[in-house]
Amino acid sequence: MKKNDNNLKKRIFTSLVLIFVFLLFFSSNFFLVYGLIVLGVFSVLEFLQLSKRIFKNNFTFLFLNIFFISYVFLFCSIFTLFSYQVELKFILFILLLGCIASDIGGFIFGKLIKGPKLTSISPNKTYAGCFGSIFLTIIIVSIFFYYFLGFFNYNILLIGLVVSIFCQIGDLIFSYLKRKAKVKDTGNILPGHGGVLDRLDGIFLAVPVSFLFLTLLH
Repeated sequence: MKKNDNNLKKRIFTSLVLIFVFLLFFSSNFFLVYGLIVLGVFSVLEFLQLSKRIFKNNFTFLFLNIFFISYVFLFCSIFTLFSYQVELKFILFILLLGCIASDIGGFIFGKLIKGPKLTSISPNKTYAGCFGSIFLTIIIVSIFFYYFLGFFNYNILLIGLVVSIFCQIGDLIFSYLKRKAKVKDTGNILPGHGGVLDRLDGIFLAVPVSFLFLTLLH
């Protein structure tokens, strides 16, 4: 029990630090650019260590790492480029908030309601957590789209749904990889949370997909 309490305290403290970092990135493109470089490098290093434990075939190992490095580079470059346009920056950070809400919703609803497990890939995930993620994401995305960009319609509800679904898919993909590698976290740089990839796995998938979906809707 004490171990769980200690882990929860670490998780809360790290979450507060991450909120501060989020606000810092939003308020300054200077910090955003260098922050994305740091996060990108840590993500690549963690993926490299993860894939070393899974893929023994050199070609598969090399191909997947080249793909992941290219993907992270492209993600960070486009995110940086779009952040220099005010409206696009608001949209990107609202989608990020949606990803954060998805994680929080899944954690809170999963802990409070519990119930049937969603999948054997990630034993901690439940149907309650899944629907909690969707619910909270839709609420947060809708509120911030209306507050910062001044509009709201049913398409925004769809965007919230897409954010949460793909955030959870991204999380499950890396949960599967961690299960194959027989590790709990991708790293230990974030006390109570694990590695950088443990926090960015869903974001790497959800933000591009939901942004593309939003573009197609408009």
